Amino acid sequence: MAQGRGWEGAVLKLMRAKDFTFTVTGAEDVTPRYRRVHLTDGGMLGALGVHPTMWVRLWFDNAGRPHQRAYTLVDPDPAAGTFSLEFALHEGCASDWARAAKPSDTIEATVQGTGFQDPDPAPSHVFAVADPASLPALNSLLGTLAGAPATVWFEGDHTGLPLRADAARHEVRAVERRDAGAHLVARVKEALPELLRATPDPYVWIACDTATTRALASYVRKELGLPKQRVNALGYWRAT
Repeated sequence: MAQGRGWEGAVLKLMRAKDFTFTVTGAEDVTPRYRRVHLTDGGMLGALGVHPTMWVRLWFDNAGRPHQRAYTLVDPDPAAGTFSLEFALHEGCASDWARAAKPSDTIEATVQGTGFQDPDPAPSHVFAVADPASLPALNSLLGTLAGAPATVWFEGDHTGLPLRADAARHEVRAVERRDAGAHLVARVKEALPELLRATPDPYVWIACDTATTRALASYVRKELGLPKQRVNALGYWRAT
């Protein structure tokens, strides 16, 4: 970006982050509020490989200032050097870019901080808390841990969204977003203790707004006593 990347970019550079330029090859509206953009990887997958729930930081122009947001790769193909990104559309520069994205457009990206460690022992049951923003990561997780049944609390309407759940193995519990995420927290707390008692090797994955993610991660670790290696939590966005 011509104006630089500010202090965030400087910190990432010091941390030896890798920079790439992606090129748009096409885009499609999955729903009026959910858009998939197809890209070439600028050599990223060949250089770094790919792992489950892998994400990249995209750099957007926000009224002349750099703004970075993280997005999970969808269907990465290292041999072809391609992948897609999915955007839950709302107000903001990232959504504005996605709405306008067309073939030959480019976007700068940085890779730093992403990673995935397979749970050991393998989960006997996966418990996931997600929303449209973390849907690509949820799909990647379910595909990676395909041998385990899963219970998913999904905040918001997933009608028409590309949720890759198998009805035979995955129970999806739709939860309306209310009270800035407090309703979701209450629903999970109501059901999770009993479910954990029936599961010898659980794995809990939480990826929704930052405040809700922190509240649930703290609850699972401190009050339910689940070891930290059995819990993966990452806030995907901040409520305003």
